[in-house]
Amino acid sequence: EVQLQASGGGEVQPGGSLRLSCTTSGFIFDDYSIGWYRQAPGKEREGLSCINNIDAYTYYVDKAKGRFTVSRDNAKNTVYLQMNSLRPEDSAIYFCAATTYYRHGGCGLAYPYDYWGQGTQVTVSS
Repeated sequence: EVQLQASGGGEVQPGGSLRLSCTTSGFIFDDYSIGWYRQAPGKEREGLSCINNIDAYTYYVDKAKGRFTVSRDNAKNTVYLQMNSLRPEDSAIYFCAATTYYRHGGCGLAYPYDYWGQGTQVTVSS
């Protein structure tokens, strides 16, 4: 059974940092790309970043560039999202998802991902 679980969320003050983890099981980790998405109340889900577990290619949307860093630990079947300089508008539920669509390299956020995990809440507030 394919499983993804996002964790590491919490409440931080503006300017603070969090590192989210996406722990996976039930599939061959190296064959997948992992994407990070978020959804705030009343808003559509938006993609943030992705990483290809084959070639380590990474991609960020503009609002994530410079503040968020995606990385992976293939030995632990885990992908991380380091988030720095957090702002109140970053408050949302954060999700990770997996796809084999980019098995030939690279990654993106436009193509639907196959598997989704439970999200983790991030709240940025003073």
